[in-house]
Amino acid sequence: MSGLSIGLIVVVVVALVIVFVIVTYNGLVSLRVQCDNAWSDIDVQLKRRYDLIPNLVETVKGYAAHEKTTLEGVVQARNQAMAAQGPAAKAGAENMLTGALRQLFALAEAYPQLRAVESFNQLQQTLNQIEDTIQNARRYYNAVVRDFNTKIAQFPANIIAGMFNFKSREFFEISAPAEREVPKVQFGAAQ
Repeated sequence: MSGLSIGLIVVVVVALVIVFVIVTYNGLVSLRVQCDNAWSDIDVQLKRRYDLIPNLVETVKGYAAHEKTTLEGVVQARNQAMAAQGPAAKAGAENMLTGALRQLFALAEAYPQLRAVESFNQLQQTLNQIEDTIQNARRYYNAVVRDFNTKIAQFPANIIAGMFNFKSREFFEISAPAEREVPKVQFGAAQ
């Protein structure tokens, strides 16, 4: 082999390495942007939920004002959820808020006149739609985070990820044991 052909091989190998680094880096950046976008979608839906809760509390307050501790619990859980930062903290606060809202809706079952109010039913329906949207956004976010975390852990992309300081992302998970339990359904009168 002549010096020219060895030089050409070295140039080709270096060019291939550079192309590999660029393609891998751009793939990681793309996944990181998708993670940020997916988190933004969750954040928007959570904001819609937070904005709806005061109206729901005020409606219930008009019919069940003496249930002050339940109403205060919902407001406090909402405030904590709004203040939480990051997927793990946000998930924990959201689990508390979901529990408080369940208590609120259970309370509403005890007041037939409240269940008959159209605005309460509309608010409850809207909240259910938002909950479904949040669930879908969480699912998408977790799928993108899974892809991103997998990519930065796999060889040889993990070398590029380490060089450019890509860090794994947290999943948005259910952590409250009550959220994992199957609801209990009972028919008939209690004895």
